[in-house]
Amino acid sequence: MKENIKEYLIITLGVILVAVAIEYFYAPNNLAAGGVSGLAVVITHYVPSLNVGGITLFANIFLFILAFILVGGDFGFKTIYASFGLSILLWFIDKFLSPQALTTDLLLASIFGTIITAVGLAMIFNINASTGGTDILAKILNKYTNFNIGISLLCVDFIVTLMGALTFGADKGFYALLCVLFNGPLIDRLIAWVNQKKQITIISKKHKEIADFIINELKRGCTSLYGKDACSEKDRDVIYSILTKKEIEKVKEYIENVDEEAFFTIGAIDEVQGKGFLKVSGL
Repeated sequence: MKENIKEYLIITLGVILVAVAIEYFYAPNNLAAGGVSGLAVVITHYVPSLNVGGITLFANIFLFILAFILVGGDFGFKTIYASFGLSILLWFIDKFLSPQALTTDLLLASIFGTIITAVGLAMIFNINASTGGTDILAKILNKYTNFNIGISLLCVDFIVTLMGALTFGADKGFYALLCVLFNGPLIDRLIAWVNQKKQITIISKKHKEIADFIINELKRGCTSLYGKDACSEKDRDVIYSILTKKEIEKVKEYIENVDEEAFFTIGAIDEVQGKGFLKVSGL
């Protein structure tokens, strides 16, 4: 229960960040940077009586209905929450806050809009949720063509960006295209950074105590490897473990307390699959 509350709080914060980027950087500067929100920016240019939030909400309802018909109901509640949460928040900001551009410089709007959007979406994607929109169109396109999800999403976003360029001019179209191209890789790097683990290799005469600390105090596994000192040719027990950043700090502190002569190396690990971490694909 506590974990679920935490996840929904993270999704909510991510949704707020994405909404801020759209309403205060993209929409006021006519940057149609892909997605349903980008399409909404184009539509509001032709129908000023509408707003980005209302169009996004209506579009997501339509897309979810279309997706249920064409690809089935393979959408979790967290995705539905994030999708409609974003749409409602956009509508609320449009209706009651009358948002103005925080900067009218297209380069600054593109940079900060992309960074804020990427941070928000990374938070949402890292909880295995999505904001719907063009993600749904990409799934539909993926089912009925040979395109994978990534290419399908890029195609849909490119079409939206092209519509923006035709509506607002080539300059704004190119800036919007840059937003789309940099958004995905930035999201990937942020998610990798958040989930990054550390590997530690330890050589110590107190190897048993250190292994016990990792197993019993941190509730993590570790492996005892056989090693030999190349100089003295004495046998050495080497401990190998993969831990989170916080756990690494605890192990370092413990090692310094029990064996000041211990030797250890620490390296970054981008992905770990297996017991206690991510599920192994195919199992």
